Amino acid sequence: MTGPDTRHLTRHEGQVDRDQRRALFGHGAATVWFTGLSGSGKSTLAFAMEHALVGRGVACYVLDGDNVRHGLNRDLGFSPQDRTENIRRIGEVCRLFTDAGLVVLTAFISPYLDDRARVRSLLPRGAFYEAYVATPLEVCEDRDVKGLYARARAGELPEFSGISAPYEPPVDPEVVLDTRSLSTEAAVRRLLERLEEDGVIPRAESDHGSPG
Repeated sequence: MTGPDTRHLTRHEGQVDRDQRRALFGHGAATVWFTGLSGSGKSTLAFAMEHALVGRGVACYVLDGDNVRHGLNRDLGFSPQDRTENIRRIGEVCRLFTDAGLVVLTAFISPYLDDRARVRSLLPRGAFYEAYVATPLEVCEDRDVKGLYARARAGELPEFSGISAPYEPPVDPEVVLDTRSLSTEAAVRRLLERLEEDGVIPRAESDHGSPG
């Protein structure tokens, strides 16, 4: 199946570059891509990270899997093809938001390696941070407040990642977070430190030390 004919379309370049946006916002731009099983803690971490970043004056936004499926991607199901299209669309949104100068935080199971690699390829080098929320399956099942894992085990959810559909864990993620042993606060601190080290966001004022 071929896509629509786009030969008549022309990409238009703006007159504002990344350095100008950094000067405007006071920080760089990046996409932090949380991936992991349902119940691993992706959304919790993404929204906690957003709160911490906004508290430090960083322009950012969370794209959450459930929220996006209520709007932009409401026409998609959970077949392998629809999952790939779900992530393709979100990748394009991340590219736009990152180009606009924001720190984008996503919370999607995004079960396929190729789909996540494709999103990485859309962004400038060094602007994609794969954050693997490596909480084990049994822990995710214990947290299953929605009863999704039980339904998947009963055969009611035929496309459920980790049970009735595959989940392909990252091979070399920028950050690994296991919420069994890592509190939300500690995980956010680790992510902030990584963004600081790479110069995406400025170091917190308390990190500069007292004036001499």
